[in-house]
Amino acid sequence: MKKLSAVQKKQQALVMAVAEAIEAEAKLAFPGMLQCWFSMEYHLFPGSLLMRLQFSDAQSLANAEPELAKWRKRLSGMMLKKGVILKDMRQHLVFTLSGPED
Repeated sequence: MKKLSAVQKKQQALVMAVAEAIEAEAKLAFPGMLQCWFSMEYHLFPGSLLMRLQFSDAQSLANAEPELAKWRKRLSGMMLKKGVILKDMRQHLVFTLSGPED
């Protein structure tokens, strides 16, 4: 695996801080929310950022779905406070049942 540059480490730290904050809030808001995880391609950041909130079962996921737009706005706002503009909120946050190893 290639070593990350200083800029890439900064991007990763920024996204990790936001992901941890989102995860903490989501665990309080949604019963059945397991974890928050993300993927991104550093050379395409921030356009390639995809954050996922993983749920334990289909019922928990179905209960959370109506709140998805609100959480996308929350992610966009948190990233904006860190100086990163997400142009299309719909591309950057999804609710899912699959984990990072799936």
